[in-house]
Amino acid sequence: MLNILSSIVGPHRAVSIYAFMKTKGLAVFGALGVIAVAIGLLLFNGDGTHVHEAYLSVAVLSETPIKGDLKNGVIASVRLPDGSATMITTTDGPVAQTVGTTACIEKRVYVDSGEPRYRFKLPKYCAGS
Repeated sequence: MLNILSSIVGPHRAVSIYAFMKTKGLAVFGALGVIAVAIGLLLFNGDGTHVHEAYLSVAVLSETPIKGDLKNGVIASVRLPDGSATMITTTDGPVAQTVGTTACIEKRVYVDSGEPRYRFKLPKYCAGS
């Protein structure tokens, strides 16, 4: 490698570049790799914007308190209006404590893909539906 570098940049610079690459090259290329991956994720991940579609009152199939206490949150399996089931998690204590046999959820839809996302909400949001 030193022969190739010396033919490109001259012998004195080649030794300096070679010594730098042996000592700091891995760190430099590692940092450049991390930056390249971060830029790739930002450019190709989409903007992730989503819009509110509806508040739904759904049946709860099962619920598990996080760390054994609803104040820490809840993981619940719910039956959606289309008949499918999904798991929803919240770590918001006041919202988790309202999950019982039924729960209020918000349906949000991603603008780009149309994929729905659900999250628990306080029952006051589902009172009118």
